[in-house]
Amino acid sequence: LGTEIGNAFELDNARSPADSMGALEGAGLSASSWNGAGGAPADGEAPNLEAYVASQASLHDYLGEQLALACADPIDRIIGHAIIDAIDEVGYLREDVAEIAARLDADPAAVAAVLAIIQRFDPSGVGARDLSECLALQLRERDRLDPAMQIFIANLPLLAKRDFAQLARLCGVDDEDIADMAAEVRRLDPKPGRAFGGAPLQPLVADVIVRPAADGSWIVELNSDALPRVLVNHSYAAQVSAGAKRDGDKTFISSCLQNANWLTKSLEQRSRTILKVASEIVRLQDAFLARGVEHLRPLNLRTIADAIGMHESTVSRVTSNKYMMTPRGIFELKYFFSASIATTSGGEAHSAEAVRYKIKQMIDKESPFDVLSDDAIVARLKQIDIDIARRTVAKYRDSLRIPSSVDRRRAKQSQLRETVQPAL
Repeated sequence: LGTEIGNAFELDNARSPADSMGALEGAGLSASSWNGAGGAPADGEAPNLEAYVASQASLHDYLGEQLALACADPIDRIIGHAIIDAIDEVGYLREDVAEIAARLDADPAAVAAVLAIIQRFDPSGVGARDLSECLALQLRERDRLDPAMQIFIANLPLLAKRDFAQLARLCGVDDEDIADMAAEVRRLDPKPGRAFGGAPLQPLVADVIVRPAADGSWIVELNSDALPRVLVNHSYAAQVSAGAKRDGDKTFISSCLQNANWLTKSLEQRSRTILKVASEIVRLQDAFLARGVEHLRPLNLRTIADAIGMHESTVSRVTSNKYMMTPRGIFELKYFFSASIATTSGGEAHSAEAVRYKIKQMIDKESPFDVLSDDAIVARLKQIDIDIARRTVAKYRDSLRIPSSVDRRRAKQSQLRETVQPAL
């Protein structure tokens, strides 16, 4: 029996898809003998090799593996995956605990408890909300987070200014100890996730396609090319079963056929669930699809789960790593779940994503001589019925990677001078 690669692929190289189907029919296995689930082409069409990219473990994958070992409770795992999704590529948590809790309709204390577990994962310092916490997590792991060191890392601006005398006074230590503490802090990693690098770029294939209907509604359908394909040939199964002589062989064949049928039914159920969830998201986010991100509604998993009669964990699983193609672009299904921001008038709440968009719009329009502080942004948002705290504005601005007003003013005025000087 030849087992070389050439032998293994000899028939594929020599025959066309039509020849292969003809050979099957010649053996009594017609195309109508097959049934199955999924949507990949069954006519021998070659796969798109560009879709197969060499993979490397990302930070999110690595944290997910540790979460599976650290948390046995399904609810904790849902919360944990939501937290991991909110961790950026350098290892910092870019979403507030209260926001994650609101999005999942969970107890903030439960979210904080799972975050504490994740903050013990490798790489040390991951899941921190700011630089001080990142350094504190690393020092705690090394058993070096004593009261003096806590004061030291709480006053990092003094370290940046090299004001060691003031640091020594605050920490209650001498100059030699301060020098040792500074050296130890400098050996820590301020960006613990960067060792993983970015994930390789892969073709993005939408699982759900949304397009406008003639009557103004939306047509929601599954992308058949993205569905796994399973075929079961019952005629072949019957032939093999009829030729089986021993009871054990017949039992084995029957078991294989049952497993195959179970798999096809499971895939069909999975497809129906994805379609149900996607259709409900489209129904609730109709204004976003029609008019843009400013009209994205606050939404959590429980709202969808209650509407379609399923458990929140099912909705969470279905929306993970699934994408929807819309007239406004391709979005991960989780994008449509956003925390709510209250209004000043007590009316319908705004989504956090819509508020982020408004903040970005305001900053994009500012001039070098009228740069908006976070307080000024708060005031302008209140004028359009958005009740938000200054610290939340600062957090959203950071998540958009927008510098502070001081840094923006300096950069804009420097750019203005560079533009004016050549003209003079």
